[in-house]
Amino acid sequence: MTRTIALALGTTLLTGLAAQAQDYPTQPIRMVVPFSAGGTTDVLARIVAPAMAEHLGQNVLVENVGGAGGRIGTEQVSRAEADGYTILFGNMGPMAVAMALFDDMTYDPREALAPVGIVADVPMVLSVSNASGVTDLEAFLERLRTEGEDVNFGTAGFGATSNLAPTLLLHQTGLEGTLIPYQGAGPAIVDLMAGMVDAVIDQTPTLVPAHLNNQSVAVAVSGDARLAALPDVPTFAEGGVDFDMTVWNAIAAPVGTPDEVIARLAEALEAALTDERVRARFDELSVPPLAEGKHGHEALATQIAFEIDRWGAILGTE
Repeated sequence: MTRTIALALGTTLLTGLAAQAQDYPTQPIRMVVPFSAGGTTDVLARIVAPAMAEHLGQNVLVENVGGAGGRIGTEQVSRAEADGYTILFGNMGPMAVAMALFDDMTYDPREALAPVGIVADVPMVLSVSNASGVTDLEAFLERLRTEGEDVNFGTAGFGATSNLAPTLLLHQTGLEGTLIPYQGAGPAIVDLMAGMVDAVIDQTPTLVPAHLNNQSVAVAVSGDARLAALPDVPTFAEGGVDFDMTVWNAIAAPVGTPDEVIARLAEALEAALTDERVRARFDELSVPPLAEGKHGHEALATQIAFEIDRWGAILGTE
């Protein structure tokens, strides 16, 4: 009798959860950005969230939970209730590369997160402060050669993409510099514009506007071609530097989130990415359309696993 009741209760619970998933969403959704306000991931989230909200019929509220290079907010989402009402808008740092950096990870993104989809794959920009007097990549590299650790890079903290980028640049060039961690790229860029740090390597949404507004000087961009918004700024390859790092930003939910909910979120993301208003804002920020094969939750799952292996090899931790 007891077993029969338990089975009945279990069936009722599963039926209720399935019904809730089909009705999803019935309340606002909390979108956690694991960095402080003002950085690229935050900027992209605030562009995409309203467009997703229109498709879902509920508000999508962006909340910044910064710290530890994005790991604090990412872990918080991984431990949230798997009902689709707390989701992550992160990037490849805390969602993948951190696994190659830290021995004390409290979550494994491959097991703790349910991929929804990639939002953007964004080029990087090396910008220097106006106070530095540097105006091109060659001059910046020469300063690194002569001043070494006296040249500093503002970053969003160990493990964040704005930390990985100068790490990779220094590794590829064999030069030295000092990395200064902040709670996010936003504060680092504020200090870049104030002349408190020498350089920042971050994604286009933050550093293209800073250059165009004469708040900092862009000296190189990643990728195969120059950016339409910065036609006078050469690629790293043009400057003879082997640095080809782009950053994917993506949405995920806690593992265990119902498939129906993941599908609804994925549909909303695709609707947002094809929204003319979103595309126009992305174009303004030099965020290119996603390449073929980078749409959907399966593409994100593949990308997470790839980055963990890739950076493990780069950093010698595989």
